[in-house]
Amino acid sequence: MTILIDEPRWPAHGRLWSHLVSDSDLDELHAFAAANGIPRRGFDLDHYDVPDDAHDRLVAAGATPVDGHTLVRALIASGLRVTARERRGR
Repeated sequence: MTILIDEPRWPAHGRLWSHLVSDSDLDELHAFAAANGIPRRGFDLDHYDVPDDAHDRLVAAGATPVDGHTLVRALIASGLRVTARERRGR
């Protein structure tokens, strides 16, 4: 299992955000997030939204930094990706 994080470039709430995903297992993603102080409320169906000030700390804890395209491709390949259409249906 690999935890991936993209660069903080997504603006919201006056700051930039990264996405934190697993390439294989949501339980391991939740465990990694919890162990590193990321609250469960940051989970958005298939990823965690994490603030820019957590990025370096999460990389130091073992998350692999990747660009956004690589992150999305890994999420799709894992079978964990929730599509926009699925999001609208919730």
